[in-house]
Amino acid sequence: MTTTPRVRLATFNVLHGRPVRADGRPSRMTDLPAPELPLCDAVAALDADVVALQEVDRLQERSGRVDQARAAARAVAAADWRYASALHGHAILGRGWILDPSEPGLRVYGPDDARPDGGSPSHGVALLSRLPVRGWRAVRLGPGPFAVPLRIPGKRGLVVTRDRPRAALAAVLEGRRGPFTAVAAHLSTVPGWNVRQLLLLRRWIADLPRPHVLLGDLNLIGAIPRVALSAAELLTPLSDSGARQGSWRDTARLRTYPSHRPAVQFDHVLAIGVTPDGTGAARAPRSPISDHRPLVVDLPL
Repeated sequence: MTTTPRVRLATFNVLHGRPVRADGRPSRMTDLPAPELPLCDAVAALDADVVALQEVDRLQERSGRVDQARAAARAVAAADWRYASALHGHAILGRGWILDPSEPGLRVYGPDDARPDGGSPSHGVALLSRLPVRGWRAVRLGPGPFAVPLRIPGKRGLVVTRDRPRAALAAVLEGRRGPFTAVAAHLSTVPGWNVRQLLLLRRWIADLPRPHVLLGDLNLIGAIPRVALSAAELLTPLSDSGARQGSWRDTARLRTYPSHRPAVQFDHVLAIGVTPDGTGAARAPRSPISDHRPLVVDLPL
């Protein structure tokens, strides 16, 4: 019997590695002797070849001044990785963000940085890979134009919150069947604006090798991201051969938020150019950290 070669991919909004209690309330990280360990253990438990992380801290006081992307990459034995900052500044518990106006909006860090412990504290996304990487790409996404009511971990009810900048990372990877493109993204909480960002990312990677796999907390529920991306494909001019390039599919339909009692799916692994044959079962396991559950999928790549 021939076994279909698969690549395991995971996406996880890690809430800067913050542990959560059984009822969903977050714990304080400053009380932990090694604040990076819960994050590292949770990411390593996924045993994924490609991991997209959102809400990642770098050198933030609230998370023990840890370079979380670097620590997580070490925990999963990632051959290569990148971290992209969405914003620079200090996250103050109970007060929000004090931004650093001297820093650019987007800065990308990787394993070869000469000073891994230097620079301004920041917050963003990471993409970790055990597979060989041909190339990297990063983009910053502007914040939505107005505030929206959100549920904030550790606070009661809804809190009207201004949107913040986001970031996305793309990598061309050497899969077991050939090259493919993986994207790690965290989209806006503003309705409509997040769909606009989703379609921007589709155009942004259009010139990169297919299959394309988009992983992240998209702040869009259910089938909305798949429908939006597939509609954009239908509106795209035909290829030189006169054929459509396929349609997007949601490789996992599982509720991921809130982690202690999932009611909706904000976290997605969307793919185009991947055949359903050989796709493994998806899972969204409970994790000791974050208000989101990770989403793990095995794909024939």
